[in-house]
Amino acid sequence: QVHLVESGGGLVQAGDSLTLSCAASGRTTGRHAMGWFRQAPGKEREFVGAISWRGDATYYADSVKGRATVSRDNAKNTMYLQMNSLILEDTAVYYCASHFAPGGTPYGSSWYSPADYTSWGQGTQVTVSS
Repeated sequence: QVHLVESGGGLVQAGDSLTLSCAASGRTTGRHAMGWFRQAPGKEREFVGAISWRGDATYYADSVKGRATVSRDNAKNTMYLQMNSLILEDTAVYYCASHFAPGGTPYGSSWYSPADYTSWGQGTQVTVSS
């Protein structure tokens, strides 16, 4: 079981940038892709972005494409989400998760399907104010 802990959330203003971190511990030896999801009050959890094990492939939701960058440092067992030009609609609890499939690179809809991710973190709140 992989234990994931998100950090870096907080209160920011619209237009600001923010970088979230996801630190992994426990059974981190598997070559798994990782992803970021978010959930706003009253809404379903939605996919934000994901990265392959080697970091050579990424996938983003249309809502953040061009404003978000997912990266990882496997030596530090840490994944990052950099968000630029934050908007009010980015307000949510952000979660990181580890993809279930070994091999490191999801296919098709598996990139963004929450059901294909295991070992979720507890989340970090991001609030964007005007």
